[in-house]
Amino acid sequence: MRILIADDDPQILRALSITLTAKGYEVLTARDGAEAVSVAADHHPELFLLDLGMPKMDGVTVIEGLRGWTEAPILVVSGRTGASDKVEALDAGADDYVTKPFSIEELLARIRALTRRGNQRAEESPVVRFGEVTVDLAARSVTRARGGASAPGEPHAVRLTPTEWQVLELLVRNPGRLVTRHTLLTSIWGTDHVTDTGYLRLYMSQLRKKLEVDPAAPRHLLTEAGMGYRLALDPPPPAPPAPPAPPALPVPPAPPLS
Repeated sequence: MRILIADDDPQILRALSITLTAKGYEVLTARDGAEAVSVAADHHPELFLLDLGMPKMDGVTVIEGLRGWTEAPILVVSGRTGASDKVEALDAGADDYVTKPFSIEELLARIRALTRRGNQRAEESPVVRFGEVTVDLAARSVTRARGGASAPGEPHAVRLTPTEWQVLELLVRNPGRLVTRHTLLTSIWGTDHVTDTGYLRLYMSQLRKKLEVDPAAPRHLLTEAGMGYRLALDPPPPAPPAPPAPPALPVPPAPPLS
């Protein structure tokens, strides 16, 4: 796997390059945001490790630029510990966030998790429908029928932020099953946010406004009080009635014995 490390700290660049190369990764490096974009365009890395506070182009701008053409996982490795910095990076399209200082074991575990997630996305291509909404996990797209489910017209694309997509994707990959708040928080924001459910309420509210017919009375994006959320799919259509049995043929009388 080819990994691009972008950081303006030469010691971190050197340490991570040595460690990841020893683990069998092919490593590319960049010392500022502009160089990161240039190297990425030339070599198409399969995973990114990005600092936020880089010269020439900050990390969030780099993330937004990368997300215009690649779905490769982006792991932010930054000294910024504020919640607003993390939310901004995740909303721009980052997949995970690690704060400095960090242990190399944690970083390697995050890389392995992102690699597995990327492989699962490549292997699975389900299309899930509920109400008037169609979610294509392979294309990472959401469409909604014009006119509603009862009188659908031409579908139109629904624009989701990267974090809204992550919330929806976890629910869609577990249709009908409870996805706990802890699972959502740790999968999307990491362990630093395991007790903060304000993020979830905000993003679920936004998803309902975009995807539910009546956001105030959702039919599909359901809250399980005190536990988490659930995606309720439409019930299957009733089976058509069985065709009537054909009339019994008359049995001819037996011929008389001779």
